[in-house]
Amino acid sequence: MNPYVAILPLLAIAGGFALFSIVAGSLSGPKRYNRSKLDAYECGIEPTPHAVGGGRFPVKYYLVAMLFIIFDIESVFLLPFAIGFDSLGWFALTEMALFVLTVFVAYGFVWRRGGLDWD
Repeated sequence: MNPYVAILPLLAIAGGFALFSIVAGSLSGPKRYNRSKLDAYECGIEPTPHAVGGGRFPVKYYLVAMLFIIFDIESVFLLPFAIGFDSLGWFALTEMALFVLTVFVAYGFVWRRGGLDWD
Protein backbone atom coordinates (compact mmCIF):
# COMPACT_ATOMS: atom_id res chain seq x y z
CA MET A 1 0.00 0.00 0.00
CA ASN A 2 1.30 3.43 -0.93
CA PRO A 3 2.18 5.48 2.20
CA TYR A 4 0.52 8.57 0.71
CA VAL A 5 -2.88 6.86 0.51
CA ALA A 6 -3.33 7.49 4.24
CA ILE A 7 -3.33 11.24 3.54
CA LEU A 8 -6.41 11.04 1.28
CA PRO A 9 -8.95 10.53 4.11
CA LEU A 10 -7.38 13.43 6.00
CA LEU A 11 -7.67 15.67 2.93
CA ALA A 12 -11.30 14.57 2.48
CA ILE A 13 -12.11 15.38 6.11
CA ALA A 14 -10.36 18.78 5.88
CA GLY A 15 -12.14 19.66 2.62
CA GLY A 16 -15.49 18.54 4.05
CA PHE A 17 -14.98 20.64 7.16
CA ALA A 18 -14.03 23.68 5.08
CA LEU A 19 -17.08 23.27 2.86
CA PHE A 20 -19.35 22.69 5.89
CA SER A 21 -17.96 25.82 7.61
CA ILE A 22 -18.58 28.02 4.58
CA VAL A 23 -22.11 26.72 4.02
CA ALA A 24 -23.05 26.85 7.72
CA GLY A 25 -21.69 30.38 8.07
CA SER A 26 -23.58 31.66 5.06
CA LEU A 27 -26.85 30.04 6.19
CA SER A 28 -26.70 30.98 9.87
CA GLY A 29 -25.02 34.40 9.68
CA PRO A 30 -26.92 37.69 9.79
CA LYS A 31 -27.86 39.20 6.47
CA ARG A 32 -28.02 42.85 7.54
CA TYR A 33 -25.62 44.77 5.33
CA ASN A 34 -25.05 48.49 5.71
CA ARG A 35 -22.61 51.01 4.32
CA SER A 36 -20.02 50.61 7.08
CA LYS A 37 -19.91 46.83 6.70
CA LEU A 38 -19.33 47.12 2.96
CA ASP A 39 -16.47 49.65 3.34
CA ALA A 40 -12.88 48.46 2.98
CA TYR A 41 -10.95 47.99 6.22
CA GLU A 42 -7.41 49.34 6.10
CA CYS A 43 -5.67 48.70 9.42
CA GLY A 44 -7.82 51.18 11.31
CA ILE A 45 -7.04 54.08 9.00
CA GLU A 46 -9.99 55.79 7.39
CA PRO A 47 -9.91 54.92 3.69
CA THR A 48 -9.34 58.01 1.59
CA PRO A 49 -9.11 58.38 -2.16
CA HIS A 50 -5.51 58.22 -3.34
CA ALA A 51 -3.89 60.34 -5.98
CA VAL A 52 -3.63 59.00 -9.51
CA GLY A 53 0.01 57.99 -9.10
CA GLY A 54 -0.65 56.46 -5.68
CA GLY A 55 -0.61 58.10 -2.29
CA ARG A 56 1.64 58.09 0.71
CA PHE A 57 1.11 55.19 3.06
CA PRO A 58 2.65 55.08 6.55
CA VAL A 59 5.97 53.25 6.35
CA LYS A 60 5.74 52.06 9.94
CA TYR A 61 3.38 49.26 8.94
CA TYR A 62 6.01 47.91 6.59
CA LEU A 63 8.74 48.40 9.17
CA VAL A 64 6.87 46.34 11.77
CA ALA A 65 6.20 43.65 9.16
CA MET A 66 9.88 43.51 8.21
CA LEU A 67 10.92 43.32 11.88
CA PHE A 68 8.49 40.45 12.38
CA ILE A 69 9.96 38.62 9.39
CA ILE A 70 13.52 39.20 10.62
CA PHE A 71 12.80 37.82 14.09
CA ASP A 72 10.79 34.97 12.61
CA ILE A 73 13.75 34.00 10.44
CA GLU A 74 16.00 34.31 13.46
CA SER A 75 13.87 31.81 15.33
CA VAL A 76 13.96 29.46 12.32
CA PHE A 77 17.76 29.52 12.46
CA LEU A 78 17.99 29.26 16.25
CA LEU A 79 15.81 26.15 16.62
CA PRO A 80 18.02 23.74 14.63
CA PHE A 81 21.04 25.24 16.34
CA ALA A 82 19.51 24.61 19.76
CA ILE A 83 18.60 21.03 18.83
CA GLY A 84 22.04 20.13 17.49
CA PHE A 85 24.12 22.27 19.85
CA ASP A 86 25.99 19.39 21.52
CA SER A 87 27.33 18.04 18.22
CA LEU A 88 28.15 21.37 16.55
CA GLY A 89 30.97 22.64 18.72
CA TRP A 90 32.44 26.06 19.45
CA PHE A 91 32.54 27.25 15.85
CA ALA A 92 28.75 27.01 15.54
CA LEU A 93 28.32 28.77 18.89
CA THR A 94 30.52 31.63 17.70
CA GLU A 95 28.67 31.89 14.39
CA MET A 96 25.29 31.90 16.13
CA ALA A 97 26.46 34.56 18.59
CA LEU A 98 27.55 36.74 15.66
CA PHE A 99 24.20 36.15 13.95
CA VAL A 100 22.21 37.13 17.06
CA LEU A 101 24.48 40.14 17.61
CA THR A 102 23.85 41.31 14.04
CA VAL A 103 20.09 40.99 14.45
CA PHE A 104 20.11 42.88 17.75
CA VAL A 105 22.29 45.64 16.32
CA ALA A 106 19.68 46.12 13.58
CA TYR A 107 16.93 46.07 16.19
CA GLY A 108 18.75 48.68 18.28
CA PHE A 109 19.22 50.86 15.19
CA VAL A 110 15.50 50.76 14.42
CA TRP A 111 14.66 51.44 18.07
CA ARG A 112 17.00 54.45 18.31
CA ARG A 113 15.68 55.88 15.05
CA GLY A 114 12.13 55.82 16.48
CA GLY A 115 10.81 53.13 14.16
CA LEU A 116 8.92 51.45 16.97
CA ASP A 117 7.24 54.60 18.32
CA TRP A 118 3.60 54.81 17.31
CA ASP A 119 2.00 58.21 16.86
